[in-house]
Amino acid sequence: MATTIAPIKNLDEILSSAQLPALPQTAIRLIELSQDASNGPREFAKPIEADAGLMGQVLRFVNSSYFGFSREISSIPQALALVGVRTIKNFALWSAVFALVPDPKFGPFDLKKLWQDSLRRALFARCLGRELKLSNSEDLFAAALLQDMAIPLLLKELPEHYEALVERRAKEGVRLSQLEREIFGWDHAQAAAALVRNWKLPESFARLIERHPSVDDLIDRGASELDAACIAVAALLPACQDDGWTEREKFFAVLPRIWQGSTDGVERLFANTDESFKDFAPVMSLPVPKKSLIDWLHDA
Repeated sequence: MATTIAPIKNLDEILSSAQLPALPQTAIRLIELSQDASNGPREFAKPIEADAGLMGQVLRFVNSSYFGFSREISSIPQALALVGVRTIKNFALWSAVFALVPDPKFGPFDLKKLWQDSLRRALFARCLGRELKLSNSEDLFAAALLQDMAIPLLLKELPEHYEALVERRAKEGVRLSQLEREIFGWDHAQAAAALVRNWKLPESFARLIERHPSVDDLIDRGASELDAACIAVAALLPACQDDGWTEREKFFAVLPRIWQGSTDGVERLFANTDESFKDFAPVMSLPVPKKSLIDWLHDA
């Protein structure tokens, strides 16, 4: 039986009262440029070069071991040419959001573990998207990375409600989104999508984030929702804060419905994700999870 709690505001009221910070103007400009397909590296380089902080972050990103270039990349035009406009734009987006998300200092909640989970899921979603030859695998990475970004905000705004949710999640092994819908009538995926829309990001991006708890529905819809399904499958990966992989059975039930890989293929996906995490984590100042996906795979 659900725990009885006091009435709360609807999602729009919560987000309105939360005094959400605005995206930096540079990130907004890059998003605006991406709406016109005729814009190329030269146009995207201008706002990045005008923002010294972002310029330094981008150069650190492209010179990280994640890309493994044999020589140092010293200019933004060179970075855009080698890595691609979409990758750099998405990097600027999630680095901006990464800096804006609050740390609610809530009980057992650990913001770094949430970002660890998000990065691992993002890398897996992109890897799976590439296996399926999807053209927007970079967007899958960005959407999966930001899929849980509303959780810290909701913890900060509704601490008494989320304390009960966190306790029930740990005790019952139920998905957080299921408990949120049961109590609030909405979930953190919808909240994250609302943030994306508030920031005037593309609607397609909001929809990728919004539906990640609905894996079965997305898979049932077929090829048209394959990109969103990759993010939803990635959301079933184990969480760093958990002692067990509560959605292991679900993960291995739905993955074959969109990807006909072998057991060895799954191990390769996991190994690639683990290796990419080791290379990418320093860019976000994150530690490598104590338990890798390969460890989880072999932990019967």
